[in-house]
Amino acid sequence: MTTGKLIDGKAFAAQLRERVGTYVPAFHQAQGRAPGLAVVLVGEDPASAVYVRSKGKATREAGMESFEHRLQDDVSQGDLMAIVAQLNADDAVDGILVQLPLPDHIDDKAVIAAIDPAKDVDGFHVVNAGRLAVGEEALVPCTPLGCLMLLKDHLGDLAGLDAVVIGRSNIVGKPMAQLLLQESCTVTMAHSRTRDLEAVVRRADIVVAGVGRAEMVRGDWLKPGATVIDVGINRVAGAQEGKTRLVGDVATAEALAHVGAITPVPGGVGPMTIACLLRNTLVAAHRRAGMPDPEGL
Repeated sequence: MTTGKLIDGKAFAAQLRERVGTYVPAFHQAQGRAPGLAVVLVGEDPASAVYVRSKGKATREAGMESFEHRLQDDVSQGDLMAIVAQLNADDAVDGILVQLPLPDHIDDKAVIAAIDPAKDVDGFHVVNAGRLAVGEEALVPCTPLGCLMLLKDHLGDLAGLDAVVIGRSNIVGKPMAQLLLQESCTVTMAHSRTRDLEAVVRRADIVVAGVGRAEMVRGDWLKPGATVIDVGINRVAGAQEGKTRLVGDVATAEALAHVGAITPVPGGVGPMTIACLLRNTLVAAHRRAGMPDPEGL
């Protein structure tokens, strides 16, 4: 029985963050300032608050400026939009990220649409989504970008490989499919209504699972030697009463008997998201300043 390799996203992300940091001094010297990332957090969602703290820490460690705006969960749509407009106009800010999810009374689509596409480091604006779809220069959503980096690091050239993306969200599934198409993969988008999903997955050289269902993809669904990127983060009951644990969308222990490589949960895709956010902020800063994109990022 073969044993697959665990892809160390944490180590790759640390290397990427380090590479991003090496470009900051030259930008600072050329522009008289460091690249700046502004994060807007609405409310007190514990998971979002932890994530925002992690982003701020990573931004500062890379030598970039971190601007945080923390708002009460009853903030009005108008007040939130005013802050976005203020950040759009601030030359010290190269990237704007409004932490999702937002409270129910806020129209998140309107907020995302209000962000200057040149500062949309989440890659969620329809302008960036459209540019990605037609193969033009765009700011790409961080999670699928990180997935692609891990795939290329492990497999090298992806051209001609059969890829299945499970999940069709605007944040992961759709942009992931676009990125794989640009790498000349043959791409199938699968989802909750796909007929005989098991058979679809079984033919894939690459599987990217981002459907949000704990361990839905079983080990025997996977083609021997396949490379699996597990984007899922699901909290399930742990071995001890009252304890929980994190699992992905793929049954990792089962999958290791079949696949060539798989990202673990946690420690796989998660760290790549923040690293790619820093990368996007640096790229946005370079483009706004009329400087060429940093090489190798």
